[in-house]
Amino acid sequence: MTDSVNTPSRPIDDALAIWQQGVDSVDSEQLVRGALKADSSSIVIGDQILSLNSDSRIIVIGGGKAGAGMASGIEAVMKDAGLLDRVDGWINVPEDCVRPLQRLHLHGARPAGVNEPTQAGVGGTSEILRLIDNARDTDVCLCLISGGGSALLPAPIDGVSLEDKQQITRLLSENGANIAQLNTVRKQLSKVKGGRLRDACNAGQMATLVISDVLGDPLDVIASGPTVENSTTASDALLILQQLNLITMTPTSIISALKQQAAEASQLNTGNTASQVHIIGNIQTAVAAATAKAKSLGYEVESIAHTSFEGEVNNVARDHANWIQEHISSSNKRALITGGEPVVTLSDANTRGKGGRNQQLVLAALVEILRDGTWPAKAVLISGGTDGEDGPTDAAGAKLCTEQLQTPISESLEPEPYLRNNDAYHFFEQIDGLIKTGPTHTNVCDIRVALIGE
Repeated sequence: MTDSVNTPSRPIDDALAIWQQGVDSVDSEQLVRGALKADSSSIVIGDQILSLNSDSRIIVIGGGKAGAGMASGIEAVMKDAGLLDRVDGWINVPEDCVRPLQRLHLHGARPAGVNEPTQAGVGGTSEILRLIDNARDTDVCLCLISGGGSALLPAPIDGVSLEDKQQITRLLSENGANIAQLNTVRKQLSKVKGGRLRDACNAGQMATLVISDVLGDPLDVIASGPTVENSTTASDALLILQQLNLITMTPTSIISALKQQAAEASQLNTGNTASQVHIIGNIQTAVAAATAKAKSLGYEVESIAHTSFEGEVNNVARDHANWIQEHISSSNKRALITGGEPVVTLSDANTRGKGGRNQQLVLAALVEILRDGTWPAKAVLISGGTDGEDGPTDAAGAKLCTEQLQTPISESLEPEPYLRNNDAYHFFEQIDGLIKTGPTHTNVCDIRVALIGE
């Protein structure tokens, strides 16, 4: 009988385990429970102490892909402290993240995989604004923010319709705008982004808990900074539209609103609420955990958690392909673990297929390596979004190993047309290369794992 303990694992299994460890390390409920302490007189988050008196209410608001887990964490902490009956709140989340909680309402603000504002999101955000408008000076407001919050907290300014905001979101995304550029425009068109949610809050004290999905953790960019001062202006938004050649395609209502704000150069009212922001999880957390897992499996590890804009996804893919080719002759097990979020420049809508940046990355790396021969037998590459979503698909990303490329169907597949048409989903679907997790209730960008196995 073979001793299973001594049976070496397949590199593809190792890669998936390493990636999953990274995702598990930023479990949103556990991050919240680790960040908060509470008793009958106070809630403590880092160096911030939120004082409670006998009639203080705890109002919980927010939006993001991690919102359900974060809300569950809040309830667990407050229940342990005997404060659960004081809790009330509303959090906008994707529809597939909705589940019943004891005190907090999770509101489905957009369909799964559709990362744009919806009418349901507008309705949910109106409810959040009602809650904080009715708050009292003795109340405490906890705001839960995570990736996807920009689309999940829509509240268009007067004169700009939801349809206008949907159109500009699509235009920016389809023309290679990075998250900072996208949010610079969106903040100027919202009643809650760019610090306006904080300004609308009448509670005496506020704390914002953030799970960051933006490289470098810029607080004014994550979910478009609803509780922090806006560092960009309407003039900045107009410049971005000009740089991306989108002025003539942008709805006239948006151009008019931006020009009016730029001319007025109005400053936001900073409000009266005492507020602090706390980052409780990010891509560094996930990459560190994935790195530790890889080392425990016997790999020599190189890792990097990017803190600034990575660039176009095909270039990032080329870097990973080059690493594989440079290390394929190594006699030791090697791993490259990276965290980041590149952008995809989309092909023409008439020929465009289905996919996301993680699927595109793995397919582009395959195309790059095939230019010099065949995919190495010892090599594995996976890339996946920590939120369980990758573009408008039901996959978190893609995986690739030599076994997938030795199936009968793979012999008839030409990867380059799929890459050219942003159709990576249908390529990997045919060779069992999609990573499907469902919602993970967290979001800290993407984790990529390249391995050279035994």
